[in-house]
Amino acid sequence: MTPTMATQQLEKTRLTMEHDGAVARIVLDDGKGNVLDHVMMESLQQILDGLKDKPDVKLITFEGNGKHFSFGASVEEHQKDMAPAMLRSFHALFFTIRDLSIPTLARISGQCLGGGMELAIMCDFLFADQSARFGQPEIVLGVFPPPASVILPEKIGLARATDLLLTGRTIDAQEAHAIGLVNAVVADRAALEAHVEAFIVAQILPKSASSLRFGVKAARVKFNHVLGNFLPALEQLYVNQLMNSADANEGITAFIEKRAAKWTNR
Repeated sequence: MTPTMATQQLEKTRLTMEHDGAVARIVLDDGKGNVLDHVMMESLQQILDGLKDKPDVKLITFEGNGKHFSFGASVEEHQKDMAPAMLRSFHALFFTIRDLSIPTLARISGQCLGGGMELAIMCDFLFADQSARFGQPEIVLGVFPPPASVILPEKIGLARATDLLLTGRTIDAQEAHAIGLVNAVVADRAALEAHVEAFIVAQILPKSASSLRFGVKAARVKFNHVLGNFLPALEQLYVNQLMNSADANEGITAFIEKRAAKWTNR
């Protein structure tokens, strides 16, 4: 059994410190599709902020409780009056992960979509089982995903990123592995748990926590520069221009009302 410390339960999230405090295991848990609404974002921010003064942490892992990693961010909170606050809180998570410089890992089963996929691809390592499905469907709603628009080209190249961002299509675990989005694919959730645990024991625990953080900073020096410079710009593009377009508002409203969008191309 993995040595653990006390589990901390927050609203819609859970934190367990494993391997004598070397691994911070974060679970998204809203009882449904692990939607990243403002409550879950606040809990995640609280957890990440609490790791700032823990120099012995060598790895942060993210996973979803139940069958799915995450259905994504709350569509209701994408509405024009709520979008600025939602994006500000969501993007703060990415900058906090960047600044912590602790290695990160996502364990992915089931649906990993929208903002959920963005959180996953922010991680250094992604491991999935055969049930995993990945997608950035925001364009179908008439909007775009700022973090994915920055991160995906850095991780899988511009052509492959453009395909996912402009089609909004969902890909399975094997395709995600083939394009370099995930590190490995295993049969099922039990195999995923075993695979990740073996990876942690062999590749993370023997190393210095301090050196791992320097290694993350070095490996991500370009990535962090791109994220820091372009994510704020895309946030402004989203809030100040996209959300003033008719079709972006129509797409969000149509989704909430469970009907087909009526585009005016404006």
